Amino acid sequence: MELQKGANAPVGTGALTVAVDLPVVSGCDADVSAYLVGETGTVRGDHDMVFYNQKEGGNGAVRLIEHGPAGTSFAVDPAILPADIARIVFCVTIDHAQARGQTLGTLGGGRIVVRAGGVEIAAFAPMLTGATEAAMIFGELYRRNGAWKVRAVSQGFDGGLAPLARSFGIAVADEAPAAPASPAPPIPAAISLSKVTLDKPGQSISLEKRGGSFGEIVVNLNWSREKSSPAGGAGHAIDLDLGCLYELADGTKFVVQALGNLFGSLDGPPYIKLDGDDRTGDVSKGETLRVNGARWSDIRRIAIFAHIYQGVPNWSATDGVVFVSMPDQPPIEVRMTEGSDAQSLCGVVLLENDRGSLKATRIVRYYPGRVELDRDLGWGMEWSYGATKD
Repeated sequence: MELQKGANAPVGTGALTVAVDLPVVSGCDADVSAYLVGETGTVRGDHDMVFYNQKEGGNGAVRLIEHGPAGTSFAVDPAILPADIARIVFCVTIDHAQARGQTLGTLGGGRIVVRAGGVEIAAFAPMLTGATEAAMIFGELYRRNGAWKVRAVSQGFDGGLAPLARSFGIAVADEAPAAPASPAPPIPAAISLSKVTLDKPGQSISLEKRGGSFGEIVVNLNWSREKSSPAGGAGHAIDLDLGCLYELADGTKFVVQALGNLFGSLDGPPYIKLDGDDRTGDVSKGETLRVNGARWSDIRRIAIFAHIYQGVPNWSATDGVVFVSMPDQPPIEVRMTEGSDAQSLCGVVLLENDRGSLKATRIVRYYPGRVELDRDLGWGMEWSYGATKD
């Protein structure tokens, strides 16, 4: 059922999936968040905001299950939602809108879809063409007489993320600079909503452990799934592969990649694991490397790379982006959108153990293959056809 603004529809009481689908617009980043609010329209605390840096709320009743440039999906189980939660509000904001001079009109479109058991129940596409706001409530799930409904909202906020979050009672910092050189100091009683974008050559950020370890470090690669044809019609799929060169503290050097089924291991050396490989380019969550942050002391450095497996080797067309995230830290974003370099491999970001901290440095340089990346970074491995050794 396609809803109009202000309309509502029943969704039952069973488990749901709520997806906010967004167009991929080069140079324009949008974030999706969900707020769990009571009858007063405010949250009980910062823990009632679910977004890329806090992926669960309501005792697990709302969980962020997919996140990428093309949108975000949430799993919602109303049966276990706390009784004092009356609404779940789904919002879209333009990242660094003021600094970049962008609005939702730059994004141009979007759609919220509610599904039960994989079947679409209701959907709504707010009119974003010409929109001057930087944030918007797309829609909401709300409790009415013991049952749940979805409502199409389309309420915009001129000031972006900060006034949106404050409207729900969340204290936030003002919009951060587009690319801070180091982490901003914590703001008392304010949740961290900013991501760190490394968009300048050689730019770095260092993160300190909070607690005993970094927890699981997740490196996700996502990209535009299809390149249009020169005539403007449907094109062919673009598929990227994610991998890394690594060096352990004991001097061991090697590679984690799908080629050769070198998927690595999370619990044993190298403490880095590639989550399978998608040869179709159709998996919306992209490709993911996981690093065991509890064994960070055993790792010296990791060079993350992406390789075009299928499609024209044109990096500007892929709109490729890598996110590095871990618990209680701002996500790090690196985009591979410069130029139209014809080299098939891109060195993306270097993660180094800097006296126990995690230093991330932007690479974003293009190479014919892994050998050239190795030589440029001074990794020092010996390569032969189809194999490598340190």
